[in-house]
Amino acid sequence: MDVIFAVKLYLNKMIEECGFGLKSLLMDRETTSIVSMVFTQSEMLAKEVYLFERLDRSDSIDTMKYLKCIVFVRPTKENISYLCRELKAPKFGQYFIYFSNIISKTDVKLLAECDEYEVVRDIQEFYCDFVAVCPHLMSLNILDGCYQNLHLKSESLERCVEGIISLLLSLQKYPTIRYQASSTACQRLAEGVKHVLNKEGSLFNFKSSSTISSRDNTTLPPVLLILDRRLDALTPLLNQWTYQAMLHELLTINNNRINLSDVPSVSRDMKEVVLSAEHDEFYEQNMYLNYGEIGANIKALMEEFQSKTKSQQKVETISDMKAFIEQYPQFKKMSGTVSKHVTLIGELSRLITMYNLFEVSEAEQELACQSNHSESLKKIRRLIANENVRYVDALRLVLLYALRYEKHSSNDVYSLIEALKKKAPGEDDPGKVSLKGVENIYTQHTPVIKDIIEELAKGRLKASHYPYLGTIQLTDKPSEIIVFMIGGTTYEESLAIYNLNKTLSGVKIILGSTSVHNFTSFLKEIRSDVTASTNSSSKNL
Repeated sequence: MDVIFAVKLYLNKMIEECGFGLKSLLMDRETTSIVSMVFTQSEMLAKEVYLFERLDRSDSIDTMKYLKCIVFVRPTKENISYLCRELKAPKFGQYFIYFSNIISKTDVKLLAECDEYEVVRDIQEFYCDFVAVCPHLMSLNILDGCYQNLHLKSESLERCVEGIISLLLSLQKYPTIRYQASSTACQRLAEGVKHVLNKEGSLFNFKSSSTISSRDNTTLPPVLLILDRRLDALTPLLNQWTYQAMLHELLTINNNRINLSDVPSVSRDMKEVVLSAEHDEFYEQNMYLNYGEIGANIKALMEEFQSKTKSQQKVETISDMKAFIEQYPQFKKMSGTVSKHVTLIGELSRLITMYNLFEVSEAEQELACQSNHSESLKKIRRLIANENVRYVDALRLVLLYALRYEKHSSNDVYSLIEALKKKAPGEDDPGKVSLKGVENIYTQHTPVIKDIIEELAKGRLKASHYPYLGTIQLTDKPSEIIVFMIGGTTYEESLAIYNLNKTLSGVKIILGSTSVHNFTSFLKEIRSDVTASTNSSSKNL
C-alpha cells in the first residue's frame, strides 16, 4: 500500500495511452495539486507533456491541433460544463479524458453529445482523487468548516466519501469499516462510504483485496477505521521538533511548497522552495529526524566538501553554513538541494531564537506529560508576559492548560485569558475558542492514534468504542489498515504511522485525512466550528 506509487501508476498510464507525440495536460485546481505532488515539470517534459493548463481557463489557450490533449479532472458538474464547452470548440487534435473518480453515465452521454467534431479518443476513470503527501499519507486538502459540514451532510461529507472511495479503488481494497462511536461525523462518513461500496459493487471485485488469516486460513479484508480529530486535540497544539513537522509548523508546507518571500535576505531563487521526498534525497533521509540531527548532517556534508577543496573555513553554526555557501558557489551546485535546506534550517533557527520556542516547548511538554499545576501556571503567566513570545504560542499554552487542568480545583483559565487579551488586544476573544467534546488523554505524550492502531493490529480494539458498520465482526488481526481522520491530521501522526509500518511486523498502514494541520490551521478549524455551532444555536432559539 503506497499512495504515491498508486497515483504515479495512473498518471504514467494516462500518458502512455496517448502514444508518442507532443501532449498538453488540462487539469482543474485539485488535480493540479495531485499531479504536482508526485511529478516535477521536468519529469513531465521528459514524457513529452509540454503544455500545462487549467480547464477553467481554457478560453485563453491558442488552438494547437498538432497537440494531443490529456484531460485529468474531478468529475464535478462544473468540470463537465467546462469540458462540454471545450469539446464544442476544440483547440487540440485529440482528447483523452480521465476522471479522478466515478463519473455518472448521464455525464458521459452528455460529453458524447458535445463531441461534435469527434475529437475524443477515450474516456476513463482513473482513481486518484486525493493528494499523495508521502507513501503512507494522503490528504483531501479540506480546511474550512469540516466538522460542521460533515454534520450537515453537505459538500465536505460528499468530498470525504469520494476521497476514501478513490483511495480504496486505487489500492484495490474492499474493507471492513469501523468508526469512532463517540463521533456522529465518523458514523455518517462510514455510512456514506458503505453506501457507495454497495452501489458500486462491481468496481470492488478485487481478488487481491483480502489477506489470509494465520489462525484458520480464512480470508480477512483490510480494515478502514474512521476517526475524529477531537479524539486527540493535544497533538496539534504542541510545537514539533522533527524536520518535516517543524517546517509545517513554523513555515507552512502547502502542496510540498514553502513560501519564503518574507524571510529576511533570502536569495531570489529561494523565494519558494519545493520539498518532496521523491525528488530530494536529503529531505527523504532527514524529514523524520530531529532539529539537532539535521544540522549535524548538513555540517558533515560541508566538512566532506571542505576536505575535497582543502578549505579551512570554520563551519560550526547555521550562520557559518550560510556564509560558506555564499563563498563557495560550487558547493551549492555540487550539493544539489543541500543549500535549500541550509536556508530552511537557518530560518527555523532564527524563528526559534526570536520567539523563545525552546522555553515555550518545554512548558508545553510539562503540561502534556507532567502534573505540577502551580509551576505550570507560573511558567505560562511568565511566558504570556514575555514580549518575545508570540500571541499564537501563548494561546496554545493556555489551550493546553485548559485541557490539562479543566477539572483542577485551582484552575485559573479566566486570568490567563485576560492576560492574553492584554497581550494582543486586536485578536479575537480567546475565550471563544472551545475544545469541548475532546477526550483528554494525558500520559507521556504520543499521538493517540498510535495506541489505537496498535490495539487494532493486535485484534484488541474494543468494538464498543470502535464498532463495525454492519453485522460482521472480526476478531482476527488485520494486516492492512487504512485510517481516515476527520478534522485533519498532523505530521507528528504521520511520523507515528511511518514508525508503526517499520515496527509492526506484517502490518501495512495508510493514514488519510481531510487536511494536514499545523497549529494555525487547527485553530482556524476550531474557530470555524465554534462560529458555525453558535450561529446554528441562535437560529434554533
